[in-house]
Amino acid sequence: MDVVDAVESVEQLAVGWKAVALDRDPAADVRDLPGIAVRWVDGRFAFWNAITLTETGIGPETLDLRLAQIVQIMRTKHRPGFLWLFEDLLTAEARAELPGLIDRTGLSWAMDCTAMAGDVLPIPEPTHPDLTFVRVTTDEQLTAYADLNSRAYGFDLADGRDGLEGSGLWRSGIHAYLALRDGIPVACAGTVDTAGRLFVVLVATDPEHQGKGYGEAVTRKALHEGHLATGLSRATLHATEAGRPVYARIGLRPGTRIPLYSLKD
Repeated sequence: MDVVDAVESVEQLAVGWKAVALDRDPAADVRDLPGIAVRWVDGRFAFWNAITLTETGIGPETLDLRLAQIVQIMRTKHRPGFLWLFEDLLTAEARAELPGLIDRTGLSWAMDCTAMAGDVLPIPEPTHPDLTFVRVTTDEQLTAYADLNSRAYGFDLADGRDGLEGSGLWRSGIHAYLALRDGIPVACAGTVDTAGRLFVVLVATDPEHQGKGYGEAVTRKALHEGHLATGLSRATLHATEAGRPVYARIGLRPGTRIPLYSLKD
């Protein structure tokens, strides 16, 4: 268990998602409560509706209390979202009781992620024989970025577009790149300066083009360009199970497990 890495990863989510939430809606629910960070747009793109625990050494009693508070907050929202639970913040006793507490408080497992980080930058400018890369600067490119994420994660296209379309942050503050094959977007990745780290966000590959190295190539491109712009050397991200080996090849190492939970139907 590495609490230091877990704290770093929680900070990346809390700081990064605050910027995203306020970009989508200046009236978004962005609060730092005792032991809980709320970053909730209440929009259709579920990844932008997030809550996480922020304390360290969380024991069973505190975990039970915090989960009850989180469920109460989530039930006031119109749109579904996720509790991101960084397991290395919990004591061994709390981790042992976690499944029962999750079930009792009305949450259910949605997916697993893993925190990954590494001092990997700079890296060479990437190339791929099939691809050209373009930075996202137009509404059309931003829609293509949203649609790639929707197809990769199984969202309705309208949900992904609700999360990104019209964003000024994604067209300027985030180093967001599309990978094009014969002029068609097939993968995407973004990086953003977040509390002194280059945070990798919303990496996706069209399901019809997975397994060809496109996701790795565009992630390398976003990291390379982000480093040139910021000078940052440390990269962080929250990886899906499918993404872990991709980021490991870039040099990031796995840290705390991050199960995501949603309200039961």
